[in-house]
Amino acid sequence: MLDVCNSDAFKSLPPSQIVPRLADQGRYLASEASFYRILRAEDQQHHRGRARPPARRPPPTSHRARGPCEVWSWDITWMPGPIRGVFFYLYLILDIYSRKIVGWEVHEREAGELAAELVRRAVWAEGCLTRPLVLHADNGSPMKGATMKATLERLGVIASYSRPRVSDDNPFSEALFRTCKYRPDWPASGFASRAEAQHWVARFVTWYNHEHRHSAIQFVTPGARHAGEDRALLERRAQLYTEARAANPTRWSRQIRNWTPVGDVCLNPERDLSDHKIRDAA
Repeated sequence: MLDVCNSDAFKSLPPSQIVPRLADQGRYLASEASFYRILRAEDQQHHRGRARPPARRPPPTSHRARGPCEVWSWDITWMPGPIRGVFFYLYLILDIYSRKIVGWEVHEREAGELAAELVRRAVWAEGCLTRPLVLHADNGSPMKGATMKATLERLGVIASYSRPRVSDDNPFSEALFRTCKYRPDWPASGFASRAEAQHWVARFVTWYNHEHRHSAIQFVTPGARHAGEDRALLERRAQLYTEARAANPTRWSRQIRNWTPVGDVCLNPERDLSDHKIRDAA
């Protein structure tokens, strides 16, 4: 079996290819599983050929937000224009702790200087100059350009980036874009002008920050959580439910709904490797 695997005809092929070719020649030496077992035992079960072997990606960088203005996430998405192939570009900055949109703008192009100016305005508006702030983004050119990096350094903002060619390291921004584009009044036929797109986004941001009850933060508005008003609101809800249960205990088979405020929020939380080892062993 080893002689066959190392022969000129088969030295660059795995057993899954070798066994059928031997069968076509009217030869049977062993099963595919036996080939793999023997190669592993002889330390020959390695990547063959000139193609690069699969690379193990490092885990994504994890950031924990214990309050507002500690970790922001931002990205750019397309907004359909008046004709096919023409787009406007929506820049959105989100505070992952409160889910509040802290900065936004619509432009006709993607550019690092436009993004840098938006970040600068958002930092000043939120008063984050004296706080350690992490800004997470994808690997696009506006995110990693020299203008953006210089602006972040001047503002004292720590830059964080998704892993190359990994689409789910920026989940908060992606989820926000989905919420935006699935609003009932999202114009499927596109926006007639940049001004119209600006007007629509302004209304969306007002609704999202001050009317939308976000499911990930116990159905309070992002604006209320950002301002620290969520705890008092959730305490009133818990008190209401407690009184309702006391007034009609037979209607309650369990405890009241959990209205405990949400604690810290993690961007790409680190996985507990011990749990994975336990599951694998089981």
